Amino acid sequence: MCPSNFQSASALSSTRKYLAVLLVLVIALSGISGGLLLGCNGGSVGEPKELNRQIVIGSMVTEDILPMWVAEDEGIFAEYGLDATVMTFQSAQELSTAVASGSVDLAMTDIMVSATLTASGTPVVMEWVTLGATPAQGRFGILASPESGITSLKDLAGVPIGVGSNTVPEYVMYGLMRNAGIPDDQIVGEEIKKVPVRYEMMASNQVAAAALPGALLTLGEATGMVLVADDSTGENLSQSVMIFREDALANTQNGLLLTETLALVWNDAVNRINANPENYRDLLVEKAQLPVPIQDVYVISEYPLTARPTLEMVTPVLEWMYKKGYLEIELTYNQATGAFKK
Repeated sequence: MCPSNFQSASALSSTRKYLAVLLVLVIALSGISGGLLLGCNGGSVGEPKELNRQIVIGSMVTEDILPMWVAEDEGIFAEYGLDATVMTFQSAQELSTAVASGSVDLAMTDIMVSATLTASGTPVVMEWVTLGATPAQGRFGILASPESGITSLKDLAGVPIGVGSNTVPEYVMYGLMRNAGIPDDQIVGEEIKKVPVRYEMMASNQVAAAALPGALLTLGEATGMVLVADDSTGENLSQSVMIFREDALANTQNGLLLTETLALVWNDAVNRINANPENYRDLLVEKAQLPVPIQDVYVISEYPLTARPTLEMVTPVLEWMYKKGYLEIELTYNQATGAFKK
């Protein structure tokens, strides 16, 4: 299990960093005698391995992975004895394929993708929440064009809303509508998979409204669109998570030490960001490709220290996925291990 609630960066002593590096040296020494590969592409014990192989972290181009970009930019990985990099993907499908094939060692994704991977034969472990420990962390919601006349969730009862199926925006859309008293049979999604296309169709009033992530909500607000509702207050509807392949952890000697060291890296970067978010605006703008109109005003989220997703976060998502037919089998979640069970 990865550690949670680590102390702040100001209290992180040089001794602790030394111990983190020592953990990695222990891993390396184990690899010398047992053929350890740090990552998802490990072979049988005793097979020669490259001890300094780079660890690859997969992610979409999104603010959720900012602490790992900071770890790259400020040399935090190296401080903890790791050679790691962040590889970004343009779609959730590409990222899922990379996880399933083992071409990335860990990935930032969401509960839906994690459950889908597990159900399709690639069991994963959710190690920690990257955004969404509180409703204020990360934002999803529904935008409408001024020409649509839509100003409230009740106006959307029975009206198609642009969304991608089996995604966080869809789950948030359903949660917001249900919480507003809209019955399920009056919550209507119109499949528009590509998020930029979805935004443009909403902005041009080709679709009445669209379910969108935080950056596009902010862009819409800055350009005259109507924010119908978001999940930044009230029920905590959306989380992103850091995942590892279950078989990689099981088959990799001292895999737990590796996850703990990566968690220390995450927490170190989080404490730096939370202490002075504006220090990292330029990096966020560049890496997350924020649109020009919001680059100077986009609110940089507070990031959480490592802690596993709770049952209260995960169970409703799994039940919703099964009810919608996105899961053909019912899954349960074990918070103690971060794994799913069929």
